[in-house]
Amino acid sequence: MRGRSPYPAPGGRDLQYDVTVLDPGVFKAYDVRGVHGSELDEEGAYAIGRAYVEHFEPRTVAVGRDMRVSAPTMAAAVMDGAADGGADVRDIGMVGTEMLYYAVGDLGLEGGICVTASHNPKQYTGMKIVRRGALPVGGDSGLADVRTGAQAGFGAVTTRGTITPLDVWAGFVEKVLSFVDVDAIGPLRVVVDAANGMAGTMLPPVLAHLPRVEIVPCYFEPDGTFPHHEPNPLLEENRAFIIAKTLEEGADLGVAYDGDADRCFFVDDTGAFVPGDFVTALLAEVMLGKSPGGTVLYDVRASWAVPRTVAAAGGTALVNRVGHAFIKHRMRKEDAVFAGEVSAHYYFRDFTQADTGVVPFLLMLELLSKRGTKLSRILQPFRERYFITGEINTAVADVPLKLQEIKERYTAEGGRVSHLDGISVDFDTWHFNVRPSNTEPLLRLNLEALSEAEMTARRDELIALIRS
Repeated sequence: MRGRSPYPAPGGRDLQYDVTVLDPGVFKAYDVRGVHGSELDEEGAYAIGRAYVEHFEPRTVAVGRDMRVSAPTMAAAVMDGAADGGADVRDIGMVGTEMLYYAVGDLGLEGGICVTASHNPKQYTGMKIVRRGALPVGGDSGLADVRTGAQAGFGAVTTRGTITPLDVWAGFVEKVLSFVDVDAIGPLRVVVDAANGMAGTMLPPVLAHLPRVEIVPCYFEPDGTFPHHEPNPLLEENRAFIIAKTLEEGADLGVAYDGDADRCFFVDDTGAFVPGDFVTALLAEVMLGKSPGGTVLYDVRASWAVPRTVAAAGGTALVNRVGHAFIKHRMRKEDAVFAGEVSAHYYFRDFTQADTGVVPFLLMLELLSKRGTKLSRILQPFRERYFITGEINTAVADVPLKLQEIKERYTAEGGRVSHLDGISVDFDTWHFNVRPSNTEPLLRLNLEALSEAEMTARRDELIALIRS
């Protein structure tokens, strides 16, 4: 491809492209993700940046990056490739991924790439790619074409675009604060675990506008080696710190972020982790208070707490496939005001239908302030009525055969079956969803019942059937 980049990398070094590493396996269903050096290197990043521009033909694109050790040179390579493809590049620097979505959606750019591996371990690199309107580029929406172009190579550069810096901070802070009544927030004491990821950089300018919120900042220093714990709060071992610290500080709330800070996870005042579907229900109620009669999307794994809360708040709840590409397209179709996934992705119509980790945090602060009570008390009706398993993954030898077996078993028992995403089966007092993994021979089970005893019994029954 190329031997040398004319665009200087951070620190004044020109990028050297000596070896091409671009494993086709780094192109996932929703993004690009792989081990830096062995699966994806700077030359591969250049190829992806250039192929993206040559396929979608945007005139102006934003490029941002996270705090990973490889991110500066990987982002420089992406910008180099995009410029060689003919686009004018706006370098927005080290930012949370949602700031890339803001730049593309609100500033009228025609596309963007954030160099990030999100919550993955330190050796990973990757990219989240969007086009005009911050619409995601995924496996069935152009990423396969980008892969083909990147692997095919390129001809001579005909027209090289420019690369210039763009400061999006002030506009982003104003945007996220517009979702709440700033003067109504506080007094609150909140522990925040940034996990040495992008939340530690992204939150302080926002928090400066909340004088009545006392923040206990933990691991706010951006460090791509993640010296304390991996930035993946979905794993219990990574939640241990925020739970203990919230209790130690006697805080009203604990908040943990993933690496690129587009997802936030909550711990209540008793140290109990708050499942993503319960958060979705609370945020849906808040957003319907701001947009009465609106539509809310939720994914097939979610608790009945979500549609029932939406209905009680006067909204319309629509179930949807898992995955941000599906959610974002459906939000546009339905003009949905809000969408939430069990995995802690929360999307807002007025944030370009994109996911954000800052807006849910602000809305939760506003909710606690206005209600004047503890989060544990607000959640008590959910926890007393809805008993959920969380996601249980099992490797299986033949995924389609096992799904058929599950369908036949529970159809015979009178279950109401849906094939929207995997298999969902509803009974009057319990329901479940079983979905195949996109990348592994796994089945993912999520189950809920209206009593703890039935949840436990049905969970064990399903696991035995899946593993038989």
